[in-house]
Amino acid sequence: MRKSKNIRWGIAGTIFLATTINYIDRQALSVAAPVIREDLGLSNEQYGWIVSAFLLAYAIMQMVSGRLIDSLGTKKGFSIAVIWWSIANMLHVFGKGIMSLGAFRFLLGIGEAGNYPAAMKAISEWFPKEERTKAVGILNMGPGMGAIIAPPLMAWLITDFGWRLAFVITGAIGFFWLVLWRWIYYEPAKHPRISIEELAHIQGERKTEEPQEKMPWLHYFKYKEVWGLALSRFVSDGAFYFFVFWLPSWLADVKGFSLMEIGMFAWIPFLLSDIGSFVGGWTGGLLMKKGMSLDASRKWVIWLGAILVVPVLGCLYIESPYWAIALIGFSLFATQFKQASLFTLPIDLFGKKDAASVWGISGSAGSFGAMLFTPVIGWLVDTISYSPVFVIVAFLHIISSIVVMVFIPKIKYITARNQK
Repeated sequence: MRKSKNIRWGIAGTIFLATTINYIDRQALSVAAPVIREDLGLSNEQYGWIVSAFLLAYAIMQMVSGRLIDSLGTKKGFSIAVIWWSIANMLHVFGKGIMSLGAFRFLLGIGEAGNYPAAMKAISEWFPKEERTKAVGILNMGPGMGAIIAPPLMAWLITDFGWRLAFVITGAIGFFWLVLWRWIYYEPAKHPRISIEELAHIQGERKTEEPQEKMPWLHYFKYKEVWGLALSRFVSDGAFYFFVFWLPSWLADVKGFSLMEIGMFAWIPFLLSDIGSFVGGWTGGLLMKKGMSLDASRKWVIWLGAILVVPVLGCLYIESPYWAIALIGFSLFATQFKQASLFTLPIDLFGKKDAASVWGISGSAGSFGAMLFTPVIGWLVDTISYSPVFVIVAFLHIISSIVVMVFIPKIKYITARNQK
């Protein structure tokens, strides 16, 4: 059997596909929202509560799923997560109102919470530190790609088959991915197609990392770095979710877009977010190759991205919907540029045995923040307008970056792991 020297990049591509499918299923509701709200007579605030049901489950389960994946292993844990969320998405066919849709979104959140902890654990197992931001950048293109595909796909499916069947079709995609995952993924040392050179490249730096005993879950909270990761995500994740869940509704309510126009244009900002994720990951790796320290390279990327989000405020003053879409796209480029480094910090700070658990804690905090923000968005839209929401979103990433600086003054591998 021919041995490959690039299995790790094939695995990065596979988890990118999983994250793409994850966000297709996640954003299916937001694209269908104008149609569903009219069909079922839902207000913006009620829609906000349905979204919050997803985020509540997502927040709770990221902590649980991270721990489960650390216990079950990456291959099995990721498989279970994809099967669960695919079935949950298909159940939306039975949605009749706020309670049933909220319940199905809650089930979807349970399964989808496993995606990032499993993906980050896979990256920690397969990539040395100098390549991790690139791998995370590829992974983090998944949300954008899912958001690119979802609007035209859902618009076509809803137009031809109705919004209920559209959820069944998009939910079925995950089962095709599962076949690829079961074929390609093994731990590096056990992979039947890995070359000696690639295995040595992956394992080289691991020899300098001290052996790790797995930590009790509550022990993670003794580290201020974990609090910093959690609070930074708590502050900033809602800003990204605003565009994921509300952009189609904003285009329909404020700019007068039809369903087909949403399908034609709502994907554009997320294409730019994908580019931002890739460029952010590439930039982090390049800065380290040029001699910048791990700490400086991560924080330079985080701060630049946070500052470049602020011009989204221009959407409050621009009449043209197309220029507004361009500004939102630039904002999402900056957001994902920043997140490519922020999302890498858990595996920079902690070893591979705890990567999914630490990432799950931070991701859970981000989802709790977004969950609290989402019904506020609905209330603001119903009672005032989208304007105050844009103001809030413009500055959340700067606050997030300040939190990182305060709680993680120096990014370095934490070795005091066995103190209980």
